[in-house]
Amino acid sequence: MNEENKKISFIIPCYGSEKTVGIVIKEIDEIVSKNPKYDYEVVAVNDKSPDNVWEVLKGIAKENKKVKIINLAKNMNRPGALMAGMSKATGDYVILMDDDGQCPMESLWELIKPLEEGHDVSIAKYPSYKQSIFKSFGTIVNRKMTEVIMEKPKGLNFTNFTAIKKYIVDEILKYENPYPYMTGLLLRTTSDIVNVQMEERERITGSTNFTFKKMLNLWINGFTAFSVKPLRISTVIGFITAAIGFLYGLYIIIHKLFIHTNIAQGYSSMMAVLLFIGGIIMLMLGMIGEYLGRIYICINNSPQYVIKEMFNIKEGEKDEEDK
Repeated sequence: MNEENKKISFIIPCYGSEKTVGIVIKEIDEIVSKNPKYDYEVVAVNDKSPDNVWEVLKGIAKENKKVKIINLAKNMNRPGALMAGMSKATGDYVILMDDDGQCPMESLWELIKPLEEGHDVSIAKYPSYKQSIFKSFGTIVNRKMTEVIMEKPKGLNFTNFTAIKKYIVDEILKYENPYPYMTGLLLRTTSDIVNVQMEERERITGSTNFTFKKMLNLWINGFTAFSVKPLRISTVIGFITAAIGFLYGLYIIIHKLFIHTNIAQGYSSMMAVLLFIGGIIMLMLGMIGEYLGRIYICINNSPQYVIKEMFNIKEGEKDEEDK
């Protein structure tokens, strides 16, 4: 490889993609091989997929030494798999992408161009999403949540097709706690993030593995991983609720003493107020408990991922195996 050439590392978390990941890797090879200015490597991470992904990846890696593969001992979901892949990436630029063929690889050079111009992170922005209504709803909620909780600039979209400079990846990897949240890690590391307009593809085959449980875990992780704003919001809600309760108490006293002195206060209204305030208290306690639980798990050094085996990766090539 020419000394002036740059290397691109493609990180692909794999789950339920035995029929698609080979097509994705082949397209990467075809596109990058046509550009003499770049070399590449693929770091594919089997996130304890229930299908035959690992065997498919081993077959590809035996034929192409530029394909590095990692087999995780446990399903850690996309953020954990990305962290495992990035820990073994050696490229000047790191591309985070999916295994289902939806990332528009034909727009790869458009995605990389902002990095060449000096920006730290470049993210694909789609005018419309080729996904289910359920997943689109999750995307919208997650976007609004990051704007409020993490102060993400309005208009900046985060998608699964992302290009990152190597020094940003190195900084992200310094985060050793469980529950990595890629949006939060990027936002806390740099503000030089840009979007690139392109069209998202349809899935090659199959349907999304993004379940309601995964979506809920993503929201909770986003709420609690990199901001204490939810606790501050709880304080404000508590203050507002207490103020409403105080004013309602004054209303009851005045109503009893000066307006309808002989009428007992209604049982239904009392129960409604008690249930409302009790619900608010339980919500706040649950939020505090979520933070305390995460602190406890961090103290116990729960891993982001555990690598079971690797192929085409030298021992100690980058970072330790278990983290």
